[in-house]
Amino acid sequence: MAYYAVIDTNVMVSAFLTRHNDSATVKVMLMVISGEIVPVYSNSILAEYKDVLSRSKFKIDDSAINMLISGFQQFGILIEPTQRGEILTDMKDLPFYEVVLDIKNDNGYLITGNLKHFPKKPFVVTASQFLEIVKSKK
Repeated sequence: MAYYAVIDTNVMVSAFLTRHNDSATVKVMLMVISGEIVPVYSNSILAEYKDVLSRSKFKIDDSAINMLISGFQQFGILIEPTQRGEILTDMKDLPFYEVVLDIKNDNGYLITGNLKHFPKKPFVVTASQFLEIVKSKK
């Protein structure tokens, strides 16, 4: 079963920076690579990925960033989200929330490390919570 997910930038940063290959964020990104998760994104989300992941403090190789973005473009779903006038604690997170609201699928999630930045909804989950959901549906 394929899952559709908007991946918050902090999940990617965590996956790139962790030294633990079995961390939840790494497992989520491996599910994207394997096709179990279809990434859903907007152009503004891709721009944020590139901007944040390219920050010198993270020391992430440009070729890895370009490969990730290229993979999202090739295998993901581009959505230009409907603006609904939502107000979030951190309005920089609005593009992620708007895109997940446009996923018309029970297997659609927003995977984030900052639950407090989003409304409490069953489709807004941490990487660990997402892995538990997948495990429970097998």
